[in-house]
Amino acid sequence: MNKIFATLFILLITFVFSLEANEASVLEIKDNDFVIGDKDAPITIIEYASMSCSHCASFHNSTLNDLKTEYIDTGKVRFVFRDFPFNYPALLGSMMMRCIPNEVRYDYMNALYLLQKSWVVRENATTMQELYKIMQSGGMTKDEFDACYSNEQLENEILEGVIAAQKEFNIRSTPSFLVNGNLIEGNKSIKEFRQIIDKILSE
Repeated sequence: MNKIFATLFILLITFVFSLEANEASVLEIKDNDFVIGDKDAPITIIEYASMSCSHCASFHNSTLNDLKTEYIDTGKVRFVFRDFPFNYPALLGSMMMRCIPNEVRYDYMNALYLLQKSWVVRENATTMQELYKIMQSGGMTKDEFDACYSNEQLENEILEGVIAAQKEFNIRSTPSFLVNGNLIEGNKSIKEFRQIIDKILSE
């Protein structure tokens, strides 16, 4: 886990020398993506977020629920959550979200953003301890936590997703949103999302 930057560098080299013809666009929704909303919705929003990012927490705590009520639950928007960790706590949080059932992942994810200041800290050992407390409260055992934390394949999948987003859309900050393939950078209010979404729906 502490080799995150070395792993990222190795993966970047791999991507640079890979054949373009064999690469899938990040706009393609994969089986392992976490998605809410109607698959046939006219608008697809892909969010790239870091679980340690305060602006991402603000979006999840202040805007996402309204977006879900007004557009996702009404079949107008399909929303895809993608991981873009910038540091150790964010990577660990993303991995934990991949290790729980999808039916509870939305609630867990928003809980981690709500409690962000309690587990996103400088000391890695404290991050692990505090994050485990949260996951344990939802029923995750220590063995399950440790197995998730030690899953190198899962870690690599997350980092590969980061590099793919950087390469295709030059994503460098979080949150970033791909709205029907158009990049929207930075945290946006529900008012701003209404303007973006309603304009597309009216076209």
